Amino acid sequence: MSSKVIIIGAGHAGGAAAGFLRQYGFEGHITLIGAEPYLPYQRPPLSKAWLKGEASLDDLYLRGDTFYTDQNIDARVNTQAVSIDRVNKTVNLLGGITLPYDHLIIATGSKARPFPVPGADRVPHHLLRTLDDAEALKNALQPGHRIGLIGAGYVGLEVAASARHLDCEVTVFERENRILARVASQALSNFFTDMHKGRGVSIITEAAITELSLGDGDKKVVHLADGRTHEFDLLLVGIGALANDDLAQSAGLECANGIIVDEQARTSDANIFAIGDVTSRTLPIYDGRFRLESVPNALEQAKQAAAAITGFKPPVTETPWFWSDQYEFKLQIAGLLRPDCRAIVRGDPASGAFSVFHLDSGNRLQTAECISKPADFMAAKLLIAKGVALDDTFADPEVSLKPYLGR
Repeated sequence: MSSKVIIIGAGHAGGAAAGFLRQYGFEGHITLIGAEPYLPYQRPPLSKAWLKGEASLDDLYLRGDTFYTDQNIDARVNTQAVSIDRVNKTVNLLGGITLPYDHLIIATGSKARPFPVPGADRVPHHLLRTLDDAEALKNALQPGHRIGLIGAGYVGLEVAASARHLDCEVTVFERENRILARVASQALSNFFTDMHKGRGVSIITEAAITELSLGDGDKKVVHLADGRTHEFDLLLVGIGALANDDLAQSAGLECANGIIVDEQARTSDANIFAIGDVTSRTLPIYDGRFRLESVPNALEQAKQAAAAITGFKPPVTETPWFWSDQYEFKLQIAGLLRPDCRAIVRGDPASGAFSVFHLDSGNRLQTAECISKPADFMAAKLLIAKGVALDDTFADPEVSLKPYLGR
């Protein structure tokens, strides 16, 4: 009898896992279950190219539909998994269908964090997690419309840039004292603040939103604690995401800010793996556990799970990395930001091309935030992995980083 693998979640992680299983020689039955009515697609373009009308559905798909047929992958879209029976090793689907598995991969991703203010349940507002969310927002972004963005994370700022491209008026609300306060250095926050303001975006920091209400003509009203109100044609709430681990918790898998997995992406049940945004994992050079929301993390863990199931050589653990495109600027981040590091700016932010390197007490690079500096970014990934100590001469942007790589 051939082995059966079920993958719950047909996003980037789940779609990649199905492909890697075949690539690594798995000949058994693969069932890919997706709640959305689409085959696996890329999410990063949703806040950028899709909103601006520069991408089609075929551009978003990871692979064409013939791939799943050719690779004998049973891709079931518009299908909801409702429970996992670990004792009998089955997945129960909405509608009463039960599927057996030998190995299960959970790739259910993340979900929007609720916005807990009075009126949020009554005032229509947009979220941006799925293709349907992006299409609804795209249709609402009409020239001259006023859009209020609640939350100044990377996705919110990408939407701000796209909305300005579409000639919308944009106001961003951030409850902290600077944008990107939880995920970026002061230097990077300053750069993006100046860049967005220079393109007409209004940014309100330390914004204590106390209520949402409906105004005249279906306007959406944001109420601040200081008494000010702001009216908009549409609102987007983007205040972060939570692990979509309800299914795993109900099945009794160990969870803490995501499904806890080991370096093989294996959960507390030896027959069940979890990958992507939904997981809580360790990293070799950083203490603690982390839930990483990124395509590179999804791909790495998809490889880990596929390798563990097939006996294929496991992938080398990567330095975590992320990116964001806003206007003509490309941000690339290597490593994880740590509050106890010393930040050194390499280059001039006013030029639009610079890096912020973060060093620990031993002068080892822990994080690099690179704006339009791809060479710095590529070198930083390797320097972080190697644990190389730097001297202060590297702060000069004319100094090559290559010699450090040979140490």
